This record gives sequence, structure tokens and C-alpha cells, in this order.
Amino acid sequence: MENGDFFIGIAQQALWVAALATGPILIPALLCGIVIGMIQAATSINEATLSYVPKLIVVGATLVLFGSSILMLVADFTREIFERIPDILS
Repeated sequence: MENGDFFIGIAQQALWVAALATGPILIPALLCGIVIGMIQAATSINEATLSYVPKLIVVGATLVLFGSSILMLVADFTREIFERIPDILS
């Protein structure tokens, strides 16, 4: 059962890293979508590109701001997984 606990720990850590990596991108996109949706509802403008383009700009800006830290987070997790490979074999 020792390997089972090991893999469950890795899976939990992978989910946490995934949440930390996607959070800075998804939260601003969600907030932008809500604001644009409220504006569309208030003005009765039903244009699909009106909500798509601002979200695309917000996601691009957040990737420029947080992309390097997200990449370092994923790289550190990958490095740690590779360093744990001998633990599985022993």
C-alpha cells in the first residue's frame, strides 16, 4: 500500500498545481465575462464577438503577466516528479 499512498499524494499535488496554474487565467476571464454579460443584458446587445474579444484580450494580458510564474510552477512540479522516480523503484 506504500506505492498507493505515494501515487495518491502525487495526484493531489498535481491537482493543486493545476488549480494554481489555471487560476490566474480563469478568474479574470470569468470576471470579464460576467461584466460583459451584464453590459449586454443592460443594453440588449446580443453580439457573440462582443463577449469573446474582451475575454481573449484579458487572457492574453494575464498570460503576459503571470505566464513565467505559471511555467516555473509547472516546471518545478515536473522536476520534482522526475526526482521521485527512484523512490518508486526502491
